[in-house]
Amino acid sequence: MKLTILGYYGGYPDHGVGTSGYLVQSGGYNLLMDAGSGTLLALEKVLDPLQLDSVLLTHYHHDHIADFGVLQYYYQLHSGAKKHTPLPVYGHTKDPLHFAALTFGSYTQALGYTGDTTLQLGPLTLTFLETQHPVPAFAVRIADQATGHVLVNTSDTRYFEGLKTFAQGADVLLADTNFLADHPAPLWHLTARQAGTLAQEAAVKRLVLTHLPQEVPLDQLKAQAQTAALAIPVSLASENKIIEV
Repeated sequence: MKLTILGYYGGYPDHGVGTSGYLVQSGGYNLLMDAGSGTLLALEKVLDPLQLDSVLLTHYHHDHIADFGVLQYYYQLHSGAKKHTPLPVYGHTKDPLHFAALTFGSYTQALGYTGDTTLQLGPLTLTFLETQHPVPAFAVRIADQATGHVLVNTSDTRYFEGLKTFAQGADVLLADTNFLADHPAPLWHLTARQAGTLAQEAAVKRLVLTHLPQEVPLDQLKAQAQTAALAIPVSLASENKIIEV
């Protein structure tokens, strides 16, 4: 399973880099996980968007879906051959208005999931955990049936005990890490210390910090996470382009 990071900032794009968006690939299957601002341009550099097999949206905050609307226009207006018509788009059903907007004519088709759903997308098996965020949001666990390797994306969330069980034993934990350890409450994202603690408690093999802040020293963010993670390797999404899971 290959993870390509298309965008890694939270809130808004900065320094020429977009917000949350990731391309997950295995056995010829191409899954776009979130479509934040700037990620369509990043995707075009590594894959023809018309060759996507599906899109998965973890929640409907703008920094995770800003480029989804223009991806729909891309499917409507681009003359290239499409791998799928319509393109399957998986979104949670707890926000009916946003979910309905995932269907766009004959170009994209909304398909719903909940916390109890298991999806089989090509060689990838996806399960979900509702997180704690101001809007409904879901962490995603992706198991590659070809290798047995596991990628977990916390999506946006504050720390809660359920994350530890959900992320247990993952080969790569992609953790929403928007705050330094001393950030005041309310916390609707993980602090660096919490991300590192989660990685250590869940016994993951590698921690990647994403949904990064624009105005915090990232070396300090990484150092705080590494202290809490102990021997588990920690890296920033900004240090990675492609991760082999």
